[in-house]
Amino acid sequence: MLFHVRMDVNIPTGMDPAVVDEIKAREKAYSQALQEKGVWRHIWRIAGEYANFSIFDVESNQALHDILTGLPLYPYMKVTVTPLCRHPSSIRGDDR
Repeated sequence: MLFHVRMDVNIPTGMDPAVVDEIKAREKAYSQALQEKGVWRHIWRIAGEYANFSIFDVESNQALHDILTGLPLYPYMKVTVTPLCRHPSSIRGDDR
């Protein structure tokens, strides 16, 4: 199942910079591991915002929920999920 996910990050002002750096390092490692597995298929930064658009390829809604809630930055995110389905005009064979 493919999902389009928008993640807007809002780290509290005044949070210890060392703690923020540690959370960001864990976030990067977690997201890159999921990208290497092919679960987190695409990630794009939204210019001028601390936000991204991502495409996930997972087996279920629950699998996506578990991934998103496992993000180290999740407590500081607003997440919007849109389920996707293959467009009949797509020429991409890996669109499911």
